[in-house]
Amino acid sequence: MTTSLSDPLIFQPIFRRYLWGGRRLATMLGKSLGTGNDYAESWEVVDHHQDQSVVMEGPLAGKTLHELVCHQAHDLFGKHAEKRHAEKGQLAKHEVFPLLMKFLDANRTLSVQVHPTDEQAALLTPPDLGKTEAWVVLAAEPGSQIYAGLECGVTREQFRRAMEEGNCASCLQAIQPDPGDCFYLPAGTVHAIGAGLVIAEIQQASDTTFRLFDWNRVGADGKSRPLHIEQGLATIDFTRGPVKPQRPRSTEQTGRQRLVKCDYFVLDRCLFDEPFSVGGDNRFHLLAVLEGTIDLAGIDRSLNAGHTLLLSAAAGARKLVPLADPANGTLEGRGKQAVVLDIYLP
Repeated sequence: MTTSLSDPLIFQPIFRRYLWGGRRLATMLGKSLGTGNDYAESWEVVDHHQDQSVVMEGPLAGKTLHELVCHQAHDLFGKHAEKRHAEKGQLAKHEVFPLLMKFLDANRTLSVQVHPTDEQAALLTPPDLGKTEAWVVLAAEPGSQIYAGLECGVTREQFRRAMEEGNCASCLQAIQPDPGDCFYLPAGTVHAIGAGLVIAEIQQASDTTFRLFDWNRVGADGKSRPLHIEQGLATIDFTRGPVKPQRPRSTEQTGRQRLVKCDYFVLDRCLFDEPFSVGGDNRFHLLAVLEGTIDLAGIDRSLNAGHTLLLSAAAGARKLVPLADPANGTLEGRGKQAVVLDIYLP
């Protein structure tokens, strides 16, 4: 494979259908869905075993993200083409694209879950990455709740007893979020997304989840879904208390807010109504449009809310140009404010 990664990459979404899904991936985010009301997740960028993002258009159409990682790592990752092995302090090539970006439509409340750390996940069969993640709330119906972290002082014994009694919620912090709120959930944090929320999620490239509590529900077959009590209890960090929404911090670039910076990713929110620069720092940028319409050189069409693209290190600096709002007659480049998430490696 020798085709350059100088152009932005748009991938075919992978849809996950679960009972808790709905239709807002189409009505809010413009996804082309089939029939049915159970579209729960749109995996926008993923390289995890058989789940592979495939380039939709351009010279690399049909290539998987894993192929790009294997054959064009330097163009893709730039200065992160090699990662430092945490245990040995040695440099090694990326075996997978390290991040997974998805949108979620929670028409019903999801199960209470916890995810392992890298060290815990490495002991699984087969081994996996840990799963530290962050959520950005895109829409919240009145009364919708996020469960994020345990209440202060909850012990392992108290939590086990609450699960056995079917009263897990008594141990969880419940928050009624507003659109725009961001929650950072390191591995080991107990959490659940409540009904009525649409979420943008960035996480490590892992799909390991331990289900702790499913709200005493049964499936269409009349049976409860399996729980992972012992694995989950061994994974929970009981020293971590309630999770509060992240406080956006200003950066050196006007319009760029820092939402999360951790060992695995940096998550910025960019708000702009004139051309806005991203990239050019010798690393990839994962961009998700949340509001507005933008143009980007190298893409033959405008990008609306729900579009996600990958700007490789080789693509260099690019201008995101917000399109004018025809209703108010403003000129191109001075239009309606756009909101874009920018995710990259630290």
